[in-house]
Amino acid sequence: MSEALGSQHTQSFPVFLEQAGISLVVSTYQAGKLIILRAQNKVLNTHFVDLQKPMGMALKEPKLVVGSGYQVISYYNMTDVAAKIEPANTHSGCYLPRQVHVTGDIDIHEMAIADDDEIWLVNTRMSCLCTLSPEHSVEPRWRPPFVSEYDLLDRCHLNGLAMRQGKPAYVTALGQTDRAGGWREGKASGGLIMEIESCQVITTGLSMPHSPRWYQDKLWVLESGAGTLATVDPNTGVLDTIVELPGFTRGLDFIGRYALVGLSQVRETAVFAGLPLTARCEERQCGVWIIDIVARQIVGFVIFSGVVQEVFAVQILPTAFPAILSQEDPLLRSSYSLPDQVLNEFSTPEPSQVLLEQATLLHRKEHFDEAITAYQEVLKQFPEHQVARYQLGVAYADDEMWQQAIEILEQVIEAQPTHAEALNSLGHSWAGLFKWEKAIECYESAIASDQQYATAHFNLSLILLRQGKYQQGWSEYEWRWHMPTFTPFRCPQPQWQGEAISDKTILVHTEQGNGDAIQFARFLPMLSDRVNKLIIVCTEPLRLFFKAFPCVNEVRLAGHIQADSFDVYCPLMSLPGLLGITLDNLPAQVPYWRVPQEAAVPGLKIDTIKVGLVWAGSPNQKINHHRSIDLESFISWIDPEFLNHVQFYSFQIPVSEESKQILGRSKIISLDSDLVSYAHTGALLSQMDLVITVCTSVAHLSGSLAVPTWVLISAYSDWRWLEQRDDSPWYPTLRLFRQSEPGDWSQVLRQVKEAFMLFLGNADY
Repeated sequence: MSEALGSQHTQSFPVFLEQAGISLVVSTYQAGKLIILRAQNKVLNTHFVDLQKPMGMALKEPKLVVGSGYQVISYYNMTDVAAKIEPANTHSGCYLPRQVHVTGDIDIHEMAIADDDEIWLVNTRMSCLCTLSPEHSVEPRWRPPFVSEYDLLDRCHLNGLAMRQGKPAYVTALGQTDRAGGWREGKASGGLIMEIESCQVITTGLSMPHSPRWYQDKLWVLESGAGTLATVDPNTGVLDTIVELPGFTRGLDFIGRYALVGLSQVRETAVFAGLPLTARCEERQCGVWIIDIVARQIVGFVIFSGVVQEVFAVQILPTAFPAILSQEDPLLRSSYSLPDQVLNEFSTPEPSQVLLEQATLLHRKEHFDEAITAYQEVLKQFPEHQVARYQLGVAYADDEMWQQAIEILEQVIEAQPTHAEALNSLGHSWAGLFKWEKAIECYESAIASDQQYATAHFNLSLILLRQGKYQQGWSEYEWRWHMPTFTPFRCPQPQWQGEAISDKTILVHTEQGNGDAIQFARFLPMLSDRVNKLIIVCTEPLRLFFKAFPCVNEVRLAGHIQADSFDVYCPLMSLPGLLGITLDNLPAQVPYWRVPQEAAVPGLKIDTIKVGLVWAGSPNQKINHHRSIDLESFISWIDPEFLNHVQFYSFQIPVSEESKQILGRSKIISLDSDLVSYAHTGALLSQMDLVITVCTSVAHLSGSLAVPTWVLISAYSDWRWLEQRDDSPWYPTLRLFRQSEPGDWSQVLRQVKEAFMLFLGNADY
């Protein structure tokens, strides 16, 4: 199961964006992303920025502000940078982060930028409107008259803000209450719209109103709990419903005669129970709808699937194909905006440095062939340039040209025997040729040159673990937290180091991929025996999975836990080292979890053999090109005669339109719309007679449920599959089919077909 976004849309949606010359940015705090929807040749294109709890947004070109978690991030559109984004010369705008203002956790909802450039935000926890202050977290400027004092207890759930004539004019709230969380009692019909200047309530009796807007001399509002877009007469309070929509309406923007409305699926929680929408609409959607406000009808939409289930805000960007850079984007290092007089005084750089920077930029963009040529040009002009020689070796290694990398890196080490980075890269190159002992020797030499060199320690751990040397491997694996690519968990509490904690509460947080979390969840019962209370922090797709473990006392999402609710913490993948796990005592009893009732799904056909299929992993995974197989090749072994006895099901998400057509022609049923969490996916996997998958989280999930599973793994297999075995000590019901030559899946697929014919011969049907 991949965490990537899946979507379906009407053809009118990208056409609308293209004709209007705009794009949309959508915030989803539930999935932790900003999503840019943009059109390219009448095809919808998406761009993602990972961001902690993004909610309210506001735009006043060239400035875009986003409320994210406990901070406000200001982005500026630097169009000159847009041409540098890959693919080059295709982007029309580029929003770079410029300022971050830390507000503290005030639950920022909607935001706006006034004519005087002041940023206004809805401080929902304090039930007030605020502006930013350089001296303070925020500066409260207005609160409803029925809220008697400030606190952080969300008395009325103030959530929406409308501007009129360039200043704050209207707000929405979910209840006219003055006590902590009091709005919850009347959430289904206690909502209101208030005019700010007069402090007069315009209308009440609304079901969770949101996103008020003043547009074309009318006051608009989304009645979220009813799933509607409406106008409100500011003098009489009369509500005029424009259109009903199939979801929880939240997030609104306008262009011409069209409104763009965000929809969410509505979570099955007490907060969202008893709403008019839930009674009217059983199957609710998440996405963005285009409404013709004159004709009062829907003219297009995009539906999100996969991890995105809730939308908070929708903001039009007045450029057709922009990007938003994250704060970790390497392009920020080489993008500057300076006054003209300063630029005129810049010195001319050294020629070798200019050439090296050009080569490095190509390398960073993963244009390896061009980068290699550029590094060679540096060495042609400056033969003694050791930095260029080292980076050339790294470029060869990154392009998996292992022998060339070894030759160049050995030249670097001959000149500089203690060059730790070159030794590490040489080890990586020997590992690329499966020369494990030579790789270990290089990693150990790198560590001898720099004992704190975390990357060499980590790379060494991966070889030790694949060789089954778990005791030393787990120790070296802990160096991952000192690498720049890993973000450690930050809190005042100490990390558990294996000491006695029978009277304490431990927080265990997931890390890396969801497959890792599923694989290492087996250690939680062992940990539970040592502690008083066990709390798990995970992503939303894993929440129900971890709730299925009786030993887990609480399951929380990241950012939803009080700092004083635990005594110590531990990364999930650090547990086997602390618990002394080796191949001899590895807990391999399966199943080690049961599908919870909340994830129950309808039963599939029972009069046929059911086989689940997954052919690709997440495209964001660094070596995904090794582990994934194109769909047509993956199913090439399926004989049409098999379909007389077998129903194949696709567990792949997301699924492209092209793949859906291939699946349809092959009579393979796609379950992508049902795979809303790993628990739901597990409920469907448990109905399979066999699962055939590449190395993805589905392999771990089906293995954890004791479902017979065949895993197709590349020659560059992950450490957890060990070496030269067709079984897994982690999952007794798994069978491994290994590539004998890198990139060649043909032999593996022939073996799968032969094994499947034997499987059918032994099946009872």
